[in-house]
Amino acid sequence: MAKETTPATRAEIDPQYKWNLEDIYENQAAWDKDAEDIKALTGELVQLAGHLGDSAENLLKALRLSDDINERASRLLNYAHRKRDEDNTISEYQALADRGLALLIETESARSFFVPEVLAMPEDRIKGFLAENEDLRLYTFLLNEMLRHKAHILSAAEERLLAMAGEMAEAPDQIFTMFNDADTRFPKVKDEDGNEVELTHGRYGSLIESRNRDVRKNVFEAFLPTYRKHINTLSATFSANVKKDMFYARARNYGSAREAALDDDNVPLSVYDNLIDAVHEALPKLHDYLRLRKRVLGLDELHMYDLYTPLVPDLHLQIPYDEAVKTVKTALRPLGEKYGEVATKAFNSRWVDVYETPGKASGAYSAGVYGVHPYILLNYQDRMSDVFTVAHELGHTMHSYFSSEAQPFVYANYTIFVAEVASTCNEALLLHHLLQQSTDKQTRAYLLNFQLERLRATLFRQTMFAEFEKLAHQYATEGGALTPEWLCATYYELNQQFFGPVCDVDKDIELEWARIPHFYNSFYVYKYATGISAATALSQQILTEGQPAVDRYLKFLQSGGSDYPIEQLKLAGVDMTSPDPVRTTIDLFAKQTEELGQLL
Repeated sequence: MAKETTPATRAEIDPQYKWNLEDIYENQAAWDKDAEDIKALTGELVQLAGHLGDSAENLLKALRLSDDINERASRLLNYAHRKRDEDNTISEYQALADRGLALLIETESARSFFVPEVLAMPEDRIKGFLAENEDLRLYTFLLNEMLRHKAHILSAAEERLLAMAGEMAEAPDQIFTMFNDADTRFPKVKDEDGNEVELTHGRYGSLIESRNRDVRKNVFEAFLPTYRKHINTLSATFSANVKKDMFYARARNYGSAREAALDDDNVPLSVYDNLIDAVHEALPKLHDYLRLRKRVLGLDELHMYDLYTPLVPDLHLQIPYDEAVKTVKTALRPLGEKYGEVATKAFNSRWVDVYETPGKASGAYSAGVYGVHPYILLNYQDRMSDVFTVAHELGHTMHSYFSSEAQPFVYANYTIFVAEVASTCNEALLLHHLLQQSTDKQTRAYLLNFQLERLRATLFRQTMFAEFEKLAHQYATEGGALTPEWLCATYYELNQQFFGPVCDVDKDIELEWARIPHFYNSFYVYKYATGISAATALSQQILTEGQPAVDRYLKFLQSGGSDYPIEQLKLAGVDMTSPDPVRTTIDLFAKQTEELGQLL
């Protein structure tokens, strides 16, 4: 009889492979004290309502109080969400996360007067305050940002209503998270050894790469149809999220939800559209790679479940976590001694939660906690892709660390537009190191294929996701209903465009949109594609120019949110208003496809 295996419980995991959240709060009493302090500080701030323009001192006091409240609220929510993510089935931490969110909404509602009152002041008065008060000048960029958004800021009463609606607005994301991570159970399948295992998010990622075509076919046909059973609920949840985006965009006088989302980073819509256009122009290069995959695998028909298995049949790498850490640290040596010291501290000081356990949040992420340190969540499965995930999330963590070290709280959080640059730059440096270390044709072929899959998944696939988001929001804005039929048909048609000329596009792929968590953080995924393009350029500069490029790059990491992201990247050496970085990355994809074809 085949042996049944299940993920280890959290109690069975060695503490060194679990993050230590006591670095944030020693106990619940400390969390509760910060919660009470936030309420008191909010009361102090509210007393200044109507008096911000009386003096530079009043404005400075209000800004400092706001920073103190935000910093404490960030700690509260980080702790609660990290505890919940350890096991989403524990109601105590679901409740703690809800308490934290409710408190944040309450304080945001109370503070909703702040921005409208600042914007009601004559600009000359604000400039005068900045000129007379040296301490206030720290907030020059923040105040200028408020003025830039002036057309989208409402009256104090309207801002208060929007803030009060915030908790309801989080509902689609929270419902999807509970469905996907806590309530969903997948069928049992047989792995490559014939063992019957319960399918999980992490195991799906591993088994879909199986060299055994029957295994990956069965896994594909077991995983996605699970979502079909709940497709009406998931469509309604997705639609509610889109309607939320539309509501806020209209309330704030934006032309579209996409415009509102990109305006947060001061990124023009043309950057988004240029990405989609450049990738569509390059689809023949994607199809060349798919034809290579079909030839090497010896298939008459290439199916969607054939896209992830490595093309090198005799190279099956199993990489334990500790070995992955050593490899990543070595690969990142070009970034200098200080970078390496902080990376070592991250791995040795329990900043990382490594292994999959029941109820744990799926996927991987990094979360910065100002005044403490960042945390990394992994679901490590000993695959080469997991080694790259370690490098990727460490990149986020180092970005957060250097930003927090160099910037005051008000500018410590970098924008989402640049959030994927440091992570994917790490991946590029890791790949370079591994290719340098490869001593045989087979290993080089494996790594090239891994890089091509990385580019396919991050540049091509994420752009397809971005186009799906754009189409869904456009359709809803025009009055269309986001029914299961429309969502599935639209997603399937995009897959036909991207993969259809070579692939047999399986019907079940139409369900894939229903399992993508990032769709609940709307117009986010395009930044993976722009990020990998910027990171490709920056990594090449680091490797070819050496210290001057490293110095520029570290200044970029330290800049946090103190400037607009397009300008930060220009200073680092990349201009993302041009499609050239995307095209350069696509050219690299084509070149590496050709080399892999010669090796195989």
